[in-house]
Amino acid sequence: MTTLGTPLSPHATKVMLLGSGELGKEVLIALQRLGVETIAVDRYDNAPGQQVAHHARTITMSDPAQLKALIEAERPHLVVPEIEAIATPMLEELEAAGTVRVIPTARAARLTMDREGIRVLAAETLGLPTSPYKFCNSLEELQAAIDAGIGYPCIVKPVMSSSGKGQSKIDGPADVKKAWDYAMAGGRVSRGRVIVEGFIDFDYEITQLTVRSVGADGQIATSFCDPIGHVQISGDYVESWQPHPMHPAALEKSRQIAKAVTDNLGQGFDGKPSGLGLFGVELFVKGQDVWFSEVSPRPHDTGLVTLCTQHQSEFELHARAILGLPVDTRLRNPGASAVIYGGVDAVGIVFDGVEEALRVPDTDLRLFGKPESFTKRRMGVALARAADVETARGNAKLAACKVKPRKV
Repeated sequence: MTTLGTPLSPHATKVMLLGSGELGKEVLIALQRLGVETIAVDRYDNAPGQQVAHHARTITMSDPAQLKALIEAERPHLVVPEIEAIATPMLEELEAAGTVRVIPTARAARLTMDREGIRVLAAETLGLPTSPYKFCNSLEELQAAIDAGIGYPCIVKPVMSSSGKGQSKIDGPADVKKAWDYAMAGGRVSRGRVIVEGFIDFDYEITQLTVRSVGADGQIATSFCDPIGHVQISGDYVESWQPHPMHPAALEKSRQIAKAVTDNLGQGFDGKPSGLGLFGVELFVKGQDVWFSEVSPRPHDTGLVTLCTQHQSEFELHARAILGLPVDTRLRNPGASAVIYGGVDAVGIVFDGVEEALRVPDTDLRLFGKPESFTKRRMGVALARAADVETARGNAKLAACKVKPRKV
């Protein structure tokens, strides 16, 4: 039985988010609706989640000493990593000592902090279908891997990055050095290491949101949301929709793969199946064939669409699951999301066209409140619900294009 306290009281249930961007902000709001006291941590001041949390803290989360000192000072009941660039060995140390519980587990945070850990787990430990791949520590190793069998076209990504940063497609030898340099500039942590993947000629890619929660019998149960289709440009999502139509056999394979990965990531350092929460599992699909791509042990950016499609959004599902509460993954109606980019490099931008955007039928907006804009930084998202996905996609994109960020 879950007991929740009152915020800012001696009996408060305290949850700390490590990373407080737009996804973390929605998780914090969902937690606060359940009476949880929230602590938003980020690497810069006034991050979106810090603007709504009970407490805001700014540290270098990849620094083990800073991370340990903050957790020991705040003493949260749960620590919820929302980004990859965290000192995960310290999280494992604190979890093993019983200082804190990490969501879904400290082991999962470590394995998914970069593409190497999760790809080795999926392909080599679990034997799941993936694209052919090699890890490379230099431009020369990258070229050798391509020549030895990866071939052209191929995809190069930093082992640690987010939102497609540093990711590019190589169509021939002339693109190799440019791709290496771009990966080095785009990595979240400068490690000089990339993954090169053989190109899969897929029909589409989906995000299979997968939830591990406590069932009525007290055991951990796995449930799935309807598949989310999405379009990515240079590895960064620009629109998503739900549900995405799939052949029943492909859907079943997708969920088998998602469950295999999340079952493994749900194991704690002691091997017990303790990990709770929502996972975003990315998959490539061609006909009835399915390949594993990546997994995030947290809400996924393409899942922003669930704010207008499901009875409980991915953020509400995550909040409920980590607290041991019942979840409902049912779809309410079809819908779509479309990204609003900054368009300018500036601090404290303003947004024109909000009224016009919200006149598009059955739409909504989320403006994230990021203090600094970049040309290709995601600053908001338009949401649309409709009787069918295509209408929703059209309305979401129409609403998004009416919002005009600008310098003051």
